Amino acid sequence: MNSLVVVAICTGVFLFGLLFYSRVITKILKVDPRRKTPAYKYYDGVDFVPAKHWSILFGHHFASIAGAAPIIGPILAVSIWGWGPTLLWVVLGSIFIGGVHDYASLLISVRHKGASIADLAKNSISKNAKIVFLIFIWLTLILIISVFVNVCARAFVAKPQIVIPSIGLIPVALVVGALLYNLKFRQSTVTVLGLAALAGLIFLGRFFPIDLGNNALHVWSFILLGYAFLASVLPVNILLQPRDYLATFLLLFGMLFGYAGIFITQPSMEFPKFLGWDGTGGMSMWPVLFVTVACGAISGFHSIVASGTTSKQLTNERDAGKIGYGAMIAEGALAVMVVVIIATSFKDIGVLKEIVRGGSGPVAAFGIGYSQITKSFLGAFGGLFAMMVLSGFVLTTLDTATRIGRYITQELFRIKNRFAATLIVVALAGWLGLSGEWNEIWPIFGAANQLIAALAFIVITSWLLSRRRAVMYTLIPMIFMLATATGALALEIIRYVKEGKTLLLAVSAVLLCLAFFIIFEAVLAVIKIFKAKRNLLGVKKIRRKR
Repeated sequence: MNSLVVVAICTGVFLFGLLFYSRVITKILKVDPRRKTPAYKYYDGVDFVPAKHWSILFGHHFASIAGAAPIIGPILAVSIWGWGPTLLWVVLGSIFIGGVHDYASLLISVRHKGASIADLAKNSISKNAKIVFLIFIWLTLILIISVFVNVCARAFVAKPQIVIPSIGLIPVALVVGALLYNLKFRQSTVTVLGLAALAGLIFLGRFFPIDLGNNALHVWSFILLGYAFLASVLPVNILLQPRDYLATFLLLFGMLFGYAGIFITQPSMEFPKFLGWDGTGGMSMWPVLFVTVACGAISGFHSIVASGTTSKQLTNERDAGKIGYGAMIAEGALAVMVVVIIATSFKDIGVLKEIVRGGSGPVAAFGIGYSQITKSFLGAFGGLFAMMVLSGFVLTTLDTATRIGRYITQELFRIKNRFAATLIVVALAGWLGLSGEWNEIWPIFGAANQLIAALAFIVITSWLLSRRRAVMYTLIPMIFMLATATGALALEIIRYVKEGKTLLLAVSAVLLCLAFFIIFEAVLAVIKIFKAKRNLLGVKKIRRKR
């Protein structure tokens, strides 16, 4: 099948979501541009800081939620089930589930003083639900940080040419932040200067690769953990906002070049469209495919970012849709590009399987495919640029995850000092990442991440229900994601029982129990709402009789 036809169809459906479906959600959430946002009401110069412009906050949000998952997840899914079901889930999931999840999480957080999704669970469900949700998220974030540190460190070792532009963007971001917020330079001027500096860093990196020798992996891991610590404790407008804003241009250029390569070469998607219900790995398409694709369609991490950092920087509610729903569609478009590149660059199932599972992994497959699709105008630079894009995604997710981990640590353990709270998160993540333990536990957290999305939908639906608003647009996705995520965890438990993996079995069982506890608390909360509604109706009837 011609790749341009596929891209055109996906683009048309995405536009439907942006122009029409998002407006339905806007009406349900009752967006009010006149309402003062937490960024202004609770300004503290560290976390609650209004973004200079909505595009800057979009950059932070998009770069933070994307990470490596919308690249790695779809590639894994294509190699197991083919590009057809993968693409279908990416497009429909982004519009009807992921976009709604992200938009609602952001706006409801804004309505509740920039509270986290776990805090919202307390208001909508119960105090116990909040505590359990916090523990669930905290564990997930520590694993995400440890894995992303490892992924980025390995990228620096594999491609030393990307070190200077990746690390060098940090001081450039500090200068950009100072120019924007302290010296009040025009955003357009600062953007041009920042991008010119980034281009210079890319040039330097190509000719001056940094290789740290035999212990490079450990050294880079420590350096990245240090960066994560720094990014978490500094005010958001000093480093986080400007770095993510500039990194977004790198990410968008990566998407632009990828789609340009598809348009110029117009390759045929010769990789098999469908590889069977059980695919090439003997895994049932439902629920495993929906968990494997992850951020390309929906991710619980998005609700953590939306309610963790983005809600504290939003300047006006009318921008919530552009940022929350719009960033999810942008991530869906990224996943579509990845699927098309893989399906056109690889014809043989065995070759892709060997690279993805037996060789260098999905990251290498992405670099090979991107290099082929862009070689007509990027030449040998295509593969290098693909790795730079990937490291840009990883770093932005890393700094945001650490900051949110700090918030939750402070709340769970009642630690007021933000430096001490951040140190706990970074130390635990570093211990996991450097010890290699994360490699054993990571498969479980694919399901756990989607389970967070399902639990976030419970909070959102409860919030809407308590305000007597339409809930079908969140209730149906909630039921589907609950069934999918719990089903995936149940399959993992069965597999670990058969293989005798006691530790992994215990972790999976604990996560499943935590999820069922929150579901039980949510059911009790819904019963209370209906009882209160029935009692209220009874009072009204008595008053009418009188």
